[in-house]
This record gives sequence, C-alpha cells and structure tokens, in this order.
Amino acid sequence: MKLVTVIGARPQFIKASAVSAALGKQKTIQELIVHTGQHYDENMSGVFFKELGIPEPTINLGIGSKSHGAMTGEQLVAIEQVLMRERPDWVLVYGDTNSTLAGALAACKLGIPVAHVEAGLRSFNRTMPEEINRVLTDQISELLLVPTDMAMRNLAREGIRPDHCFNVGDVMYDAALSFSARAREQSSVMETLGLEPGAYLLLTVHRAVNTDDPRRLGTILAALNRVSQTLPVIWPIHPRTRRQMRAFGLVEGPGAGLRLIDPVGYLDMVMLEQQAALIATDSGGVQKEAFFYEVPCVTLREETEWVELVEAGWNRLLAPLDADQLVEAVLAAIGSKGKSIHPYGDGAAAGRIVQLLLNQPLK
Repeated sequence: MKLVTVIGARPQFIKASAVSAALGKQKTIQELIVHTGQHYDENMSGVFFKELGIPEPTINLGIGSKSHGAMTGEQLVAIEQVLMRERPDWVLVYGDTNSTLAGALAACKLGIPVAHVEAGLRSFNRTMPEEINRVLTDQISELLLVPTDMAMRNLAREGIRPDHCFNVGDVMYDAALSFSARAREQSSVMETLGLEPGAYLLLTVHRAVNTDDPRRLGTILAALNRVSQTLPVIWPIHPRTRRQMRAFGLVEGPGAGLRLIDPVGYLDMVMLEQQAALIATDSGGVQKEAFFYEVPCVTLREETEWVELVEAGWNRLLAPLDADQLVEAVLAAIGSKGKSIHPYGDGAAAGRIVQLLLNQPLK
C-alpha cells in the first residue's frame, strides 16, 4: 500500500508523529509525507520534525502564509500534481487546517480515497475557517477516524454512513503519553526562563477571531497584563499574532510580568504545559494537552470542539470581550480541578488507524 500523508501545521506534526511511527512498523505500507509549508520556519516546523522523530517530508511544497483562498488554492494545485505523479492508494489528512481541506479535495477529485484523522469534531460555529474545513473534509472522506464518542454522534446526526466511521481514540493522547517523560528529561526551558513549577500562567493565542480583532486582542493583552501582577504570564507568541499586535499599536502593552517569547519546540511546550498553574488558550490542541497534564484551562473563545472538558470542569469558556471578566475568570480557575473522565481512549489510537487502513480493500 502506498499512502500519502498531507500535513502543514504544528498540531498535525504532533498527531502524525504517532501515526507515522505505527506506519513505519508495517513493511507493506509505504508512506510519503507531503508538507504544505503552512507552518514553515524552524520554530514552527523544523524543530517539530526533529523532536518528534517524524521522517523528513518527502515533498515540501513551501506554500506559506497567505489569505485562506490563496493558500488553499495553491495547496490544491500542488497536491494534485503530487498525487497524479505518485498515484497512492490512500491520502491521509489530519484535523482542520487549509492543508487538510486541500489534501482531501485533491484526492477526492482524482478518485483517491481519503482517511481523515480527528473526524467528527464540531464547534457549530460556521464563521470559523476550521469548522468549514472539518465539515467539508468529513463529507468527502472514505474513512473517518474519530477521537471521541461525541464526535461519532456528530457524524451520525449529519447522516454520514456509520460503517465509514470508527472511534479509534485521540492520537494526541498517544503523543502525550509518549513524549511527556521525554520532555521532563530533555527540556531545559524552565531553567532557561527561570520558572518555578506551578508558579506561572501559560498563554497561547493564534486564531483569527482573536488576532484579527483589535478589541479582542487588546482585551487579552490588558487582562493578562493585569493577571501577571498576581501570577507571571509566559506567552510563546505566534508570528502572526505578533504582527497583528504591531499593526494595532499594542506592542507597548506588556509589563514586566507578561513575557512574550518566541515559539518553542514541542518538548519545551509540553514542559511548559505540564508545569503551569493554569493555561489560557484559543487552541484546540492545547485545551486537550492541559487536560492530559491535569492543568486547569481557560479557553478564549465562545465555543469549543472539546465540550466534554467544559462539562467535566477542566475547561472554562470565555470570549475575550471584557478585561474585567477575563481577569476574574482566569484568577478563579487557578487551582481548580475537574471530574475524572477518560474520553480520549487508551493511548493506542495510532495502531488502530494503521489496522483500519490495512483492512481496507485497495481500489
């Protein structure tokens, strides 16, 4: 079996690390990795391949930051050319990025079956580009590899054939189990930043709904600057978010307690997550990683795909529209704990994915 894996962004590198390792144990599967270049610099891409042990991409398309239409269109054209040349038996895509949709569309139009890892997630907010990407990808996928019971129910409500949908568990949980101990052994980020365990808040912000809105981004900055007077805030800042801050004239906002640092590698990020007192984020993946490491989380959005974490008390939702409310919510979440739940499987999702692929008839 020849398999083309399409990835392009940090969360996909993490997920692919688990699945590519399982694929590598199968002599009957040849995996070709296509990196679209959506996340392209060393801190956002290269270091992840090194730390996660993912094979170097077979093909790097080098399509970096652009508008959604331009990026998706260029990726679609370039991926189509790769698929026409390689003629794989399957195309494997992850999550909900533009790379996901472009890979799925290119394959589907060429009659190549698509396997979608992390299928069935829904925020039910169609203004989010990620929601459109995941809904469309699920509709055209042949094999839907689902992380939770709730995601299975979402697909059933949409009328997607149940014999195409499989709850395999969450590959990010596979990765968390695999790399958490390695992070403690190899990461020196705590010493480099002079941090004490449980004595800081970790912040990540990258979604367009927050970074492209000066009111929301300004609210996050003002609120977390105030929180930093009580608890230091560490912010590995996405390059795009930094550009938007400058464009909105927010560069001078941070005080001594709010530390903006460059993006960090995966092991450093895992270490910062494990040792934080609290995580505030708009990232879907970071919400889950906070839960994996039993760290309370405040999600800076109106909704989340991971509603089970909100219901269990591990996660709190709050749109960053009012600085006073955000400060209050963040400070109240420090030290909180949720109910004991196990929604993401047993850490063996990657193996199940490989077995399902092997069991599919080749066309």
